[in-house]
Amino acid sequence: MGRLEGKVALVTGAGRGIGRAIAKLFAAEGARVGVLSLTQANIDRTVEEIRSAGGSAVGLLCDIADPAQISAAVASIVESYGQLDILVNNAFDLASCQSSVLDLSVEKLQRQFDTGPIAFLRFMQASYPYLENRDGRVINFASSVGVIGAAGFTPYAMAKEAIRGLTRVAAREWGGKGITVNNILPIARTDSYDATTTDGEVTTWVPNSPLARMGSPELDIAPVALFLASADGRFLTGYSLTPDGGFLIDSAR
Repeated sequence: MGRLEGKVALVTGAGRGIGRAIAKLFAAEGARVGVLSLTQANIDRTVEEIRSAGGSAVGLLCDIADPAQISAAVASIVESYGQLDILVNNAFDLASCQSSVLDLSVEKLQRQFDTGPIAFLRFMQASYPYLENRDGRVINFASSVGVIGAAGFTPYAMAKEAIRGLTRVAAREWGGKGITVNNILPIARTDSYDATTTDGEVTTWVPNSPLARMGSPELDIAPVALFLASADGRFLTGYSLTPDGGFLIDSAR
């Protein structure tokens, strides 16, 4: 307990799934948390869970495709808590993540970039003045889908690999200001994952990995984010951590 005492974190997509698990764990470890989501009901639930457990959180309604709302969200968390130490870029619109190469439209690709690397970039730029020279942390969520080039997920794979490129460059450029920037590439069972399965039905897909199971947002993914956000992760930057049960191992990395 207390690994993030005195820190302030902004977690996008914190209304459910992995983002919710991270927000709750960060709060349990002493961080004051900005809970950002597109859905007010999800925000309210996460904030209430954190406060009921004795933590501190504020809810922030935000469409990550809108640059004005991104700027306002960062300003709001700083106004509420007076600082910002940790940015977790987790939110992403999965509604248009599937397409073959031949069928991919520019419009569908643009939506994936607007809610992926472009949104991540805008959050990073808006947060930078508060992260510099104070042991700042940026944690971006990419995907093994981009690493392996999963067929049928062209726009998603392209956007997620762009996030990895952004992360590596920022790690080099911002290291001198004491900011670490890393990726997490998870495989976990979430509502969003279920929504992208064939015909929207829940599947029993088992990853082709040594551990042969889907990860838990609470038990398998959030603790990796905590490691990167805490003092334990202070000497790691520019890397992609893969809590995926061994799905990738070292292939294509």
